[in-house]
Amino acid sequence: MLEEAEELAADGMTQAQDRLKKELARVRTGRANPALLDDVKVDSYGTQVPLKQAATVSVAEARLLVVKPYDRNNIPSIERAINNSQLGLNASNDGLIVRVPIPALTEERRKDLVKQAHSAGEDAKVMIRQARRDANDLLKKAEKDKDISEDDLKRGLENIQETTNAATKAVDDIIKKKETEILDN
Repeated sequence: MLEEAEELAADGMTQAQDRLKKELARVRTGRANPALLDDVKVDSYGTQVPLKQAATVSVAEARLLVVKPYDRNNIPSIERAINNSQLGLNASNDGLIVRVPIPALTEERRKDLVKQAHSAGEDAKVMIRQARRDANDLLKKAEKDKDISEDDLKRGLENIQETTNAATKAVDDIIKKKETEILDN
């Protein structure tokens, strides 16, 4: 029962960190990153599809994404979808590919992005605390039902708290790294 609760907590905390990393990958830092365009939907023959189903996105230079459509007929709709997204990007095409230059960030925009990163970090910490709460409740119920001893309960709660502290520190490190990335570019 002890291992089960600790594993439950560790899994929940790992999921929180993974979700945070995915969320932060979408935060623009001034560098080209294909994950920026993950949420862009393209009108392909009357159907809205994610951009990655209509084209490949790659990094050509530090500040340039290249979108190569699977079907050339989709080039205008891909360009339109990127330009109409709320990302502040201005795509252009040459008939074969769509180029997406990544503009330099203003100081005000950088501060907004840092706030956004911190907000995502707080959400991850809430998920971590929820995982801790679920695991602790499982242990307390097991102790109440006499499945584990009081000493096992205490040991389990301490182990879960150590895991929580490590996960929270990892989230702080991820946020600090992203903040540095945003402010340095």
